[in-house]
Amino acid sequence: SCAAAGVWGGLVQPGGSLRLSCAASGSLFGSYGMGWFRQAPGKEREFVAGISWTDGSTYYADSVKGRFTISRDNAKNTLYLQMNSLKPEDTAVYYCAARLFGSTYYQLTDYNGMHYWGKGTQVTVSS
Repeated sequence: SCAAAGVWGGLVQPGGSLRLSCAASGSLFGSYGMGWFRQAPGKEREFVAGISWTDGSTYYADSVKGRFTISRDNAKNTLYLQMNSLKPEDTAVYYCAARLFGSTYYQLTDYNGMHYWGKGTQVTVSS
């Protein structure tokens, strides 16, 4: 399941911050490379950020680099996305996704190759 934690839930003003979390079930969370994708109305789903299952290497789309941070807590089976300096163009439904043994940039950016998907959470950046 995915959830958005912020001052107004999934609604935030431009320049604001929001943290998404994705809680997974099962005992194999640590064996999955994890990623965040997003889909805005009328647009295709796109890669946002990914984190390897091995050494925690992280990858980001150019549009969010320097503003978003992906992290994971394997003890809690939880994936996070800290989003700072949010812009209206960040408005989208955000999805977490998992790929067994996913570790490379190619593997974690390929949404067709992800094995599991969260339900998605709406993030709206607006004044």
